[in-house]
Amino acid sequence: MLSVQGLGLHHSGNYLFRDVNFTIKKDDKIGLVGKNGAGKSTLLKMISGDINFYEGNIVPDGNITIGFLKQDLDFVKGRTVWNETLQAFEQINAWKKELDEVNHQLATRTDYESDTYHDLIHKMTDLNDYLHHHDAYNLEGDIEKVLLGLGFKAADFHRLTDEFSGGWRMRIELAKLLLQNNDLLLLDEPTNHLDMESIIWLENFLKDYNGAIVLVSHDKQFMTSVCNRTFDINNKKVDDYKANYTKYLELRKDRKEKLIQAKKNQDTEIKQMEDNINRFRASASKASFAQSLIKKLEKIERIEVENEDVSKFNIRFVQSVVPGKVIFEAQNLGKKYGNHQVFDHVDFFVQRGDRIALLGQNGQGKTTLAKILAGEIKDYSGEWNLGHNVNIGYFAQNQEEVLSPEKTVLQEAEDAATEETRTKVRDLLGSFLFSGEDVTKKTKVLSGGERNRLALCKLLLRPFNTLIMDEPTNHLDIHSKEIIKLALQKFEGTIIVISHDREFLQGLCDKIFEFRDGSMKEFLGNINEYLEYRQKESLREISAEKSKLSQEAEIKAEEKKEAATSEAKSQQNANAFVSKEQKNLQKNLQNKLKKIEEKIADYEKEIAQLESIFAKSNPSDAELKKYQDLQDELAATMQEWEDIAEKLG
Repeated sequence: MLSVQGLGLHHSGNYLFRDVNFTIKKDDKIGLVGKNGAGKSTLLKMISGDINFYEGNIVPDGNITIGFLKQDLDFVKGRTVWNETLQAFEQINAWKKELDEVNHQLATRTDYESDTYHDLIHKMTDLNDYLHHHDAYNLEGDIEKVLLGLGFKAADFHRLTDEFSGGWRMRIELAKLLLQNNDLLLLDEPTNHLDMESIIWLENFLKDYNGAIVLVSHDKQFMTSVCNRTFDINNKKVDDYKANYTKYLELRKDRKEKLIQAKKNQDTEIKQMEDNINRFRASASKASFAQSLIKKLEKIERIEVENEDVSKFNIRFVQSVVPGKVIFEAQNLGKKYGNHQVFDHVDFFVQRGDRIALLGQNGQGKTTLAKILAGEIKDYSGEWNLGHNVNIGYFAQNQEEVLSPEKTVLQEAEDAATEETRTKVRDLLGSFLFSGEDVTKKTKVLSGGERNRLALCKLLLRPFNTLIMDEPTNHLDIHSKEIIKLALQKFEGTIIVISHDREFLQGLCDKIFEFRDGSMKEFLGNINEYLEYRQKESLREISAEKSKLSQEAEIKAEEKKEAATSEAKSQQNANAFVSKEQKNLQKNLQNKLKKIEEKIADYEKEIAQLESIFAKSNPSDAELKKYQDLQDELAATMQEWEDIAEKLG
């Protein structure tokens, strides 16, 4: 499908990639992994054609179509969600528009014998063939399935995209991409902004996708489930593993041991060269030899071995005083924005040491509850109480709102530190990948992932006994997520966390607060038990809906039966007679319907024969009139069929 040959990319002499070779085949679903800055997003842009200044070749096999999920949005204001999603079908929309124009001309022109009129008939036939071939008349069902799967409700379809946040508009962009059925799909963090239900839906959709996929994601479980191949970008190369993410981790151990040994050998060689340079540099007769060693040393590509053993990072949240047994207690808690009731009648009880995950679709009130408990929102109904000696550390989802834009990374961290933790500031920043000149950056220039890492670092510098964390893993790489998870597992206090990352929640939380349909329900169990319950519950809801409809039908039937049996005997005979008449009428209608269906088939056959003739030769006036008459008769017969079918129920 696509071949990469000798790919290289460099800037000012420093290579990001060098001599990279691989082939992507039709059924490949590739997970792209590597540390931050390794070039994962850049490689996607190169494959898509967004970056074209590189060494080597990227050769597609024929005219393959490539779809690329970009992080920058370009929406036209004034379109509804449905109309914006329809933009996915650019070619089909163009054909439909052209067909409308052709049909308009055929209906208004009278030069039936002219060549241009006959050309229009040919054009109409061709366009109809194109549209039928691309299943253009069944798009509505596909659009509905994808939008609902990504978390939209039917009521959202006709709302303007202007009303939605950037995260929801990114879902629309993802929906458009999924509907296009490209040969190759390039996805850069597609689960960002998705809730857990939508992530699971997308996971199943991509597993069945009829095409190749190259995927960048920091969701380990998502990667393992979707991908059957893994590309590891390191040391300016791409190592190809024919395995999913979990299996790749196992296979990489052996390769990493070899890399460690190669690095030891290289370090020995470098040290020997440096010793020789220092020894011969002062000697006039050996100075040129020393210079040649220096040049040789500069050309050596240094082998790097990433430290991925998070257990070596002894990072802990500082524990404050022990609080009372009760952390939070709420009764009849509710919150509305204007006329929109987010949730209501919420009761819960949080004890010391609880580890709770807040789950549910976006917009159901998880962040709102977190802000209420953190004291960020004061306007709500009902009441809640804070326990004795509870010290809350709050991680907000939007860090740009809580970081001072003009302060440096170091200043933000030092301001958050206590006297006891001030000496640990630089070490902690280093653990969160802020080293050297990075600490002098102003927070306003930080990326989303850097802001999150800084905010998490600040939480570690102050003593708390209760942590409320809203999407702490957003924008973090897998390595950073593992460091945070390990620190949280060591934390002895109370944790309330909002996250859609299943792997992150595994082994971290043992209680779930589920937000759904304006209310909240407590579930005792871990994330895997909850997902199993939710799957069964969804099946029960579908079954209950079917059962409800069935019961309603049975009740109506029973009511009719009781009404019939309560009539007098004489009336029963009359009913029997009427029933016989109804059966005869039903039979007559069914016979008539069958004849009409045969008639429709004959009309469609004749129309198809005429269209075949029109495609080969110019039609006569008589043929054109017959064609139009057949179309009219077919429409009338179809209406007759609908009327009878409605009577039959």
